[in-house]
Amino acid sequence: MPDVKRTVKIVTEQKVIDKPSGVEGFPLRRWSIQLFMLNESGDEIPASVYSKATYHLHESFGKRATQDGRLILLCIAITSPPFKIQEEGWGEFDMQIVLTAMEKGGETTLLHDLNFSENRYETKHTVAFKNPKSALLEKLRESGPVPGDENGKKRTGEESAKKKKRVDKGIDMDQLAENLQRLQEDDLLQVVQLVHDHKSPESYTKNDVDAGEFHVDLYTLPDSLIRMLWDFSSERVPTHK
Repeated sequence: MPDVKRTVKIVTEQKVIDKPSGVEGFPLRRWSIQLFMLNESGDEIPASVYSKATYHLHESFGKRATQDGRLILLCIAITSPPFKIQEEGWGEFDMQIVLTAMEKGGETTLLHDLNFSENRYETKHTVAFKNPKSALLEKLRESGPVPGDENGKKRTGEESAKKKKRVDKGIDMDQLAENLQRLQEDDLLQVVQLVHDHKSPESYTKNDVDAGEFHVDLYTLPDSLIRMLWDFSSERVPTHK
């Protein structure tokens, strides 16, 4: 499946507070950062595709305990949207924000400039989710379509039921995806041919000749083709371990 791209908005707010900073000429400020996802209309929605946001702060903040009780140098981990962090300090600095996607969907590092030029400012970042698994894919649909939806087939609860049905028949869709990735080149060519010969009009496929890649959304394939791919890959994967 092609990468699924989304936009993350970072909202930063800050104000001067009536406390000594300890540094002449630099008033103490209270600042906060929140993270949101943007949907198709550009509206803010909870960034619930992420299970954690970890803020890597300036060394002057020292050691901090994360929400799960671990002690990590210079880092604060927040585990629920809007992943708000609030701190006090007198200086500006660049930080890294590491976003951890749900369903072991990988990590994305955003670079953020904490500055005091404005009381409130926003920055937007394009992020990519590579080959997201079913639960993450469903969560991504809350912010917009994913590859395959352009065929007019949005799979919400129906997809979960379909997946359960296939698992009950002895076909684990996540395992099938893993099997296909482990096939050797000659076997992959046969898979591509099978898909071309037996796909339906609703099936999503994309042949990127320049990149040498073939993309397919397994959930858009007919049951008969899924069975063919399952049997084919199951016979060959053990011989390539």
